Amino acid sequence: MRRQIDFQQDDGSILPLIIGGCALALALILGVSSATSLYVERKRLLTIADGAALVAAQAFDLALTPKPGLGSAATPQLSPTSVTLGAKKYLSSLTVSSLHGVSLVQATTSDSRTALVRVRAQWQPPVLSYFFPSGFPLEAESSARSVFTG
Repeated sequence: MRRQIDFQQDDGSILPLIIGGCALALALILGVSSATSLYVERKRLLTIADGAALVAAQAFDLALTPKPGLGSAATPQLSPTSVTLGAKKYLSSLTVSSLHGVSLVQATTSDSRTALVRVRAQWQPPVLSYFFPSGFPLEAESSARSVFTG
């Protein structure tokens, strides 16, 4: 025995489905915009770290460079102090509006030829919402090597 469905008796509302769908779409849009913002700010911070490392790698004192011997080439000598000063000078010259609190975490050299720079900034999402945090710290590290060419 088959039961007949009476479509005339179908009561209900589609309004809860529309509200739920809109809430889901809004959460998705906010999530994608926050993720995109985080990615762009991370890349921007990495670019700042690259620039600071390049400036720090060029912060050697030419008078302190040892004279090359017969058959060897002159090599620049970096000191941790010169690397730190070069990175700080670079960071102080920046005008970054979207990154908050860009600061130098570490600037050093391990082999007197390579400058290692680590910077930190505070990321904040473009739209604060219930689903996403108010922000968190980002760090980026970069290194650059100083050489004489020619």
